[in-house]
Amino acid sequence: MAQWEYRVAYVDFRGRVSIEGQEILMEKDERRSAFVRTVLDHLGNDGWELAGVHPLWPAETSYMIFKRPAEGKSATTSDEQKQQEPGEQATDGTGQESAAGEPTRAISGESTEMV
Repeated sequence: MAQWEYRVAYVDFRGRVSIEGQEILMEKDERRSAFVRTVLDHLGNDGWELAGVHPLWPAETSYMIFKRPAEGKSATTSDEQKQQEPGEQATDGTGQESAAGEPTRAISGESTEMV
C-alpha cells in the first residue's frame, strides 16, 4: 500500500497563509489569486499535491490539505505503537525523533484519531 505524508495549510484569502508554523504574507498591492497561486506553485515544486479543501467560517478562510508520496519512510507497525507510552516522542524508524511539524505518533490504518 502506498505511504503518504501530508501537509496542512491554513489560508486566509485576505492575505495570509500559515503552513505548520511558517507564515506567508501577501505583498502590498498583490492580487489574492496571484498570492494563493504563488503559494500553490511553491508547494507543487516541492512535490505536494492539493488533496482537499476544507472551507471554514469566516468565509474567506480554509484549510488546504496536501499530500505526496512518503520518501523512504516506513509506517510504524502496530507492535511499535503498542509499546509507545502516552506522551512519548515518536521516532522515524531510525531512533530519531520526528522532525518539527511532523506527527508525533503513528496512526494505524484503522484509526480515526487526528494527530
